[in-house]
Amino acid sequence: MDTQPPIRVRINAAVLELTLGDITQQTTDAIVNAANSSLLGGGGVDGAIHRAAGPRLLAKTRTLGGCQTGDAKITPGYNLPARYIIHAVGPIYRDADEDVARLLASAYRRCLELAVQHRLETIAFPSISTGAYGYPVEEAAPIALRTVCDFLQQNTCIRLVRFVLFSLPILEAYHIALAQIAEQRRDIQMI
Repeated sequence: MDTQPPIRVRINAAVLELTLGDITQQTTDAIVNAANSSLLGGGGVDGAIHRAAGPRLLAKTRTLGGCQTGDAKITPGYNLPARYIIHAVGPIYRDADEDVARLLASAYRRCLELAVQHRLETIAFPSISTGAYGYPVEEAAPIALRTVCDFLQQNTCIRLVRFVLFSLPILEAYHIALAQIAEQRRDIQMI
């Protein structure tokens, strides 16, 4: 994997960071799993997190009764460096369906709300719904970043939100979206 320096902005007392990497290696208080509604594991990020966390994660998620699209649930991190995993269910992309943007924003917001409820200060996100669920990253990135920026503007509990992106094209799409959002808002400062 190419090494790229992280891209950082400040919003209030928090830092929002974009980086290339492996979310299962993050030492944040929580990492976010781009989960399916069963919460029982799958491919992509979901499968990687389940493998890295170990079998106790599946045993725990079996007790949670699944999760609705646009919502999130929290579990311990088990064998991961992160103490918690927040399992977010993003929408399956459907062109011209106005509900998908609302549901994607809701998934990110619910993760942040759970982080605040559990007094977590650092959280790492993947790009939710842009893999198997087919959400075009150029559409998903601005929704994800605006949702996080709005949340950090209103809530000061979280110190770091890191987007851990697994390919250079996805990192570049997020960087473009963040630069466009920062141009429009005075509360975002590049650092």
